[in-house]
Amino acid sequence: MTTATPLIHLRGVSKSYGPRTAVSDLSLDVPAGCAYGFLGHNGAGKTTVIRMLLGLTPPDAGTVHLDGHPVDSDRLAALGRVGAIVEEPRFHPHLTGWENLRVVAAVRGPQALRRIGPALERVGLADRARDRVATYSQGMRQRLGIARCLLVDPKLIVLDEPTNGLDPGGILQLRQLVAAFVAEGRTVFVSSHVLDEIERVCQYVAVIDRGRLVAEGPVAELVGGSATEYDLVCRDQQAALTVLSTHPAVTSAAPSGGAIRVTLGDPRAGTGLVTWLVRSGVDVVSLTPVRHSLEDRFLSLTSRVGDQHA
Repeated sequence: MTTATPLIHLRGVSKSYGPRTAVSDLSLDVPAGCAYGFLGHNGAGKTTVIRMLLGLTPPDAGTVHLDGHPVDSDRLAALGRVGAIVEEPRFHPHLTGWENLRVVAAVRGPQALRRIGPALERVGLADRARDRVATYSQGMRQRLGIARCLLVDPKLIVLDEPTNGLDPGGILQLRQLVAAFVAEGRTVFVSSHVLDEIERVCQYVAVIDRGRLVAEGPVAELVGGSATEYDLVCRDQQAALTVLSTHPAVTSAAPSGGAIRVTLGDPRAGTGLVTWLVRSGVDVVSLTPVRHSLEDRFLSLTSRVGDQHA
């Protein structure tokens, strides 16, 4: 994806729990300064990967590097500017939002203490900073977790299911925050099952299934127009179907809504298809490559809905 040194670099990472393999021979590169989506059904291994990434769970095999530093042997350097929310953010409920952040900042030094106010302001909690966290909604706790990430001036922000508990306004605010973080040069690694949000905010995506990487790359490429499927709109569908049945590259053609879905065996044939149809007497209105959504691609790549978290 990029010639620059990746901010996240995993090679041959595996993890098993007894007889169950959670992650198998996973290699992944995440470039700096992007929003990177990490997708998989429940049980696919997403949280296990995140825990290994953050040094919370040691891999059975393979290596994990953050910003060029090995997590296992140089954890302080690797994680010094990493902010993360793994599963649900946890706080002391009897303390206020401000006090919870002050507890964290106290071990980080005076710079972290100075970041508390701006962090709360940025996530929209400045007016509730002096309220006990016990009175916060789940969505507010999620935003407080993001504020906690900002105390370390992070190069990397890891968010595990960040839209949980957020109302539509909160989801929009999170989307704007992620975009702003990327504009500042930060990297945001987002694990989520909300495919529409991943498609909206991320530039790159990886999909894992049963602990194995099944696809990765720019979102635009994964959901882009198909080189083999087209929707044909024309004046006379029956005449078009008859003509299409004689084209050597057409493997199927069938009505689909108000169009004809045409599948080509040779993707190179798409460039001359309109000309061929017109010369064959078909009055063509439009011929459009089929664009798949991220959900379409995800469902085509993965095997099933998992039945347990991993």
